[in-house]
Amino acid sequence: MSSSTPGPANTPQQGRRQLRATDVKRLNRDWRRRTGARLGLLVESVTQPYNMGSIIRSAAVFGVEHLWLAGNATPPTHRGVAKTALGTDRLVPWEHAGTPAEAAAAVRKEGLRLVAVELATDAVPLHEAPLDGDVCLAVGGEDHGCSPALLAAADAVAYIPQIGRVGSLNVAVATAIALAEARRREWSA
Repeated sequence: MSSSTPGPANTPQQGRRQLRATDVKRLNRDWRRRTGARLGLLVESVTQPYNMGSIIRSAAVFGVEHLWLAGNATPPTHRGVAKTALGTDRLVPWEHAGTPAEAAAAVRKEGLRLVAVELATDAVPLHEAPLDGDVCLAVGGEDHGCSPALLAAADAVAYIPQIGRVGSLNVAVATAIALAEARRREWSA
């Protein structure tokens, strides 16, 4: 069949349309009912406000219950964060927990296992990482990633497999992928 001949690949699906706001709310409510695990996020030394805003927005989307900041991470109150957070900063409770070791201790005090997302010697692929149950993901700054102190404090380290010619992802994108994988793992269990 030529590409100009109408066929199944060229026929729009009957009745397909974008969801309305009320449909989206209903869909999200259904997914929330399937979600029981607690998910936290530790962000170390992410300094770019747009990255922080995007991270916060992803945290809100995936139901992060608490955000711990460490090092010189830009706080959600920074005026530049609002441009990408789009108001979601009010949905994710946060605190600056001090050093990476202090932040890791705060995470553990809440009963969460700490999994750093980093390219490290003992890291496992994200899809094989111990993300079951109550977990807190940790990400590091734009240029240097997670500090040695944060890696030492983590219970496990995972990396995001990549096949392209670029060696790493933007921290906000990597955070969104890792949060999505943590939830996907729970939902498919």
